[in-house]
Amino acid sequence: MHYVTYRPGTSPLVLDSPHSGVNYPDDFAYACPLKTLRTAEDTHVEKLYDFAPALGVAWIEAHFPRSYLDANRDTTEMDMTLLGEPWPDPVATDPATLSKVRLGKGLIWRETDDGVLIYNRKLSVTEVRARIAHCWQPYHAAVEQAIDAAHARHGFSIHINCHSMPAVAASHATDFPGLVHADFVIGDRDQSTASEALSLLVCEHLQSLGYSVSHNHPYKGVELVRRYGNPAHERHSIQVEVNRKLYMNEQTLEMTDGFAPLQISLRSLVQRLLQTDPRTL
Repeated sequence: MHYVTYRPGTSPLVLDSPHSGVNYPDDFAYACPLKTLRTAEDTHVEKLYDFAPALGVAWIEAHFPRSYLDANRDTTEMDMTLLGEPWPDPVATDPATLSKVRLGKGLIWRETDDGVLIYNRKLSVTEVRARIAHCWQPYHAAVEQAIDAAHARHGFSIHINCHSMPAVAASHATDFPGLVHADFVIGDRDQSTASEALSLLVCEHLQSLGYSVSHNHPYKGVELVRRYGNPAHERHSIQVEVNRKLYMNEQTLEMTDGFAPLQISLRSLVQRLLQTDPRTL
């Protein structure tokens, strides 16, 4: 199985989509219905941004599903209840980091956003380590390589971590079940992974196109922006969540007529970022 696509770029901009993968590995051995499991996907996000490589933007895409392994978690975010034997590697202890694990959304998911259990079995250390080796490590290696290359060429990098979100938060998805989401949520972990000016530029650009935008609520950004964002060293990482109601049917997963105009808007955002030097904001 081909787990990760990495298309190098020439610009300061790097985009990645860690959750749009739809290739379910044979060794997944999940117990819930596939239709239920697929609600975890950021379905079609890779299509929304398929214009990016032609603009010189580096692109990284996961082909494995996030329910198999979530590349937007650290390898220490291990749900011990999933394992049939002791985990020999380091485990996170920070309460904030463990909030997703408690919701069943650690490195390996325990349940879906609606609280449906994914497995009827315990996982072995060997298979979890294999997922890390085949999925997490090459994905993060590609993101790190792309950002390092962009920064080396231009003296700064802008990393956009691309996601989608349901129109309404499910019961076990976040700490805010039932929340009606804005069109976009822009996350920079309270200005710790990107400069405030750059994040506001993204928010204001989307608002100028007529979208409702929330900043750092309910999604602040997780491991990929935390790990690679360092604005003090001109490495800016921003998580962009787009509301699925804008471009797809959340029940059938089919794209709607809203896809094309949304893609035009995202292209205009990318083009705006390509014209932006965060050092001058």
